[in-house]
Amino acid sequence: MKDKKLYIKSFGCQMNKLDAGLVTAAFEEDGYSITDTEDNADVVLFNTCSVRANAENRVHSRIGYIGHLKKTRPHMVLGIIGCMAQRLGEEFLKDTAVDIVCGPSQIPDLLGMVNDVISERKKIVSVCADVREKPDATISETLDEFEYAFDSSKDQKTNQAFVRVMRGCNNFCSYCIVPFVRGPEVSRKPQQIFDQCKKLVDEGAKQITLLGQTVNSYEYSAGEKTYRLPDLLEMLSEIDSLKWLRFITSYPNLNHDEDLFKAMGELDKVCPYLHMPAQSGSDRILKAMNRHYSAQQYLDQLAVARSYVPDIAIAGDFIVGFPGETDEDFEATVELVKKANYKNIFAFKYSPRPGTKTDKKLEDNIPEEIKKLRNNELLKVQEQISAEYNKRYEGKILEVLVEGPSKKAHLNKAQNANNPQLIARTATDHIVVFNGPESLAGNFAQVEIEKTMPLTLFGNLV
Repeated sequence: MKDKKLYIKSFGCQMNKLDAGLVTAAFEEDGYSITDTEDNADVVLFNTCSVRANAENRVHSRIGYIGHLKKTRPHMVLGIIGCMAQRLGEEFLKDTAVDIVCGPSQIPDLLGMVNDVISERKKIVSVCADVREKPDATISETLDEFEYAFDSSKDQKTNQAFVRVMRGCNNFCSYCIVPFVRGPEVSRKPQQIFDQCKKLVDEGAKQITLLGQTVNSYEYSAGEKTYRLPDLLEMLSEIDSLKWLRFITSYPNLNHDEDLFKAMGELDKVCPYLHMPAQSGSDRILKAMNRHYSAQQYLDQLAVARSYVPDIAIAGDFIVGFPGETDEDFEATVELVKKANYKNIFAFKYSPRPGTKTDKKLEDNIPEEIKKLRNNELLKVQEQISAEYNKRYEGKILEVLVEGPSKKAHLNKAQNANNPQLIARTATDHIVVFNGPESLAGNFAQVEIEKTMPLTLFGNLV
């Protein structure tokens, strides 16, 4: 097939976006060009998420659209990859539009699957038979090699790159599907991670974000030495041209987090930003969620973080409407948000996920309207906190990494007719909008903040 075109759409977390970038690079090396619409694609890939029902519903809707396109483009190949593929497997083949079902651990073989479908017009399902079984060394090495070969900063935001340091999760939160679609925790070799980061920096990356479902659980034993995330951060800080180093997402780890916070305070390249989901402020709900800490222990963790990194910005995640959540439980969550003094939060309405303990044992008994009201109220509380929190930056000059032109017109263009509005981020992950030359994209700049809002800082290029 000449002039092959690939369309890939990723749903869900940053891990999925990383997988999509790897797959895209592999297909480009094989001669595919990337198109931004399904309508003229020869191969369509949906990289799916199972964490929330809404993400799965969107995938099913897109599959229906591809089925319509295939009536006039019968050669089109549709592949479903990612967490939904692992969860549903052969069930996807009930839809005649689907040609390939590929789990997260099988993506190194995806290009070969597509070629087989094109040449033999057969359907392929490739997922883990027992996703909770620890993958053998060959599978892990294949994934690592695929990661190293096709991870590149060019498909990420300018001069930024993401590197996976571990796969899977062992926490088994009662509502969460991730352990059943991503498998058990497997940490990559420190030297592999270092080599990959060094390669990306040599290609121009100035910021690297380390990824893991619970990234602060990273642990790799080599002989008598056990490497944890603080050790990894120290190693990577030795890469000369690397400017900023981040990591997401962290699970409150009562045993090892203090060492991590100490490292954050001591290592200049590690950004003072921590994304640590709480999920609820009610001890009763936290126990039902199988989260291994109390609300007070969580707040104590934040206090320890701030003792080592006084300027740290903290983001949190919350689920509202969990089965059995009372008004008192929700008020406890509101109180935790007020005490935590977050930079920002992400709040989600509970949706049952098939196969999880909560779905099997607890009735989804909170009305949708109540979930929506609680979600909006929690976001409103945080909006007020963020508005006050961000005022500290008014009049200050902040260093930012410029991502590129802003998609929304926030500022008065008449005052800056020669320069577009740019969007950038601070080391604390604050969004900054200012006018400046597009040539700043991918570079660091100094911006004086003149106005703040709950989610955005506005300023002028110094």
